[in-house]
Amino acid sequence: MARSLLMSWFERRTWQNPDWTLDDIVAAKGDRTVSVVLPALDEEDTVAEVVGSVRPLLGTVVDELVVMDSGSTDATAELAERAGARVVHREDVVPELPPVPGKGEVLWRSLAATTGDVIVFLDSDLVEPDPAFVPTLLGPLLCEDDVHLVKGFYRRPLRLESSDHEPSAGPRTSSSGGGRVTELLARPVLSALRPSLSGLIQPLGGEYAATREFLESVPFAAGYGVEIGLILDAEARYGLEGLAQVNLGVRKHRNRSLLQLGVMARQILGTALARCGIKSDDPAQLTQFLQVEGEWLPEVAEVSVSDRPPMREVRGLTES
Repeated sequence: MARSLLMSWFERRTWQNPDWTLDDIVAAKGDRTVSVVLPALDEEDTVAEVVGSVRPLLGTVVDELVVMDSGSTDATAELAERAGARVVHREDVVPELPPVPGKGEVLWRSLAATTGDVIVFLDSDLVEPDPAFVPTLLGPLLCEDDVHLVKGFYRRPLRLESSDHEPSAGPRTSSSGGGRVTELLARPVLSALRPSLSGLIQPLGGEYAATREFLESVPFAAGYGVEIGLILDAEARYGLEGLAQVNLGVRKHRNRSLLQLGVMARQILGTALARCGIKSDDPAQLTQFLQVEGEWLPEVAEVSVSDRPPMREVRGLTES
């Protein structure tokens, strides 16, 4: 029975070949407003192109385009502004709460920096971003009933660095193989702890859209657990019918090292366990090992799995 329900949801709430046109989206949008948010930390190489892929939609599909800067030390903010985005620094939003590091932190603060009834999130490290990403993500939210969170899915090429055996070969790109944390952690964890969500193709992807009603009502994991936390909260609040997913084609971005992915995975696991009622220490520790001059040496990282409270509560406290 559970599998039949999952397959029924998959067939009704998955768009493999979305065919909404820009006119369809504008007509369905009505008097609702749309904000597009790009979280950014030292993304000077890519942020302008991502902004440029969205900017032509301003005034029709999109009402505001914001880059949320997470403390960049390079030219990210300057280039994003020059490309046509409004840049908001994390320290300038909810200033009574000092910022903490993390992607989820700036996504959470973006709720106070924007006004849209619907918010679209796009990662700012995308390479060759498709201008159709935003309209496609908006399709189910604006054209279907009772959808509150839409996840994008895609083929994810993996950029392979040259090996010690072929130092002159340079980086190579595999046509697939990206999304390693998704395949090795996120989907297995969801399958074990919340099998109703096993039909999500890219639970961790950074391209998604949601209603402000939903986003302001739930906590945000401050780090990389933000996406899995939102998925689990959406399913708990609205049931499977509140979620949908759409095919965005291909997503290229900067691939991270295994050590970086390890820290990311620990944050994601901590958030998933907490949402499923399994508490762990915060901050947690993750021990990784580096080979230095033939010896394996431990390197211990503190990993925060803390949440920011629902923005609706924070605004209520601020306004009072």
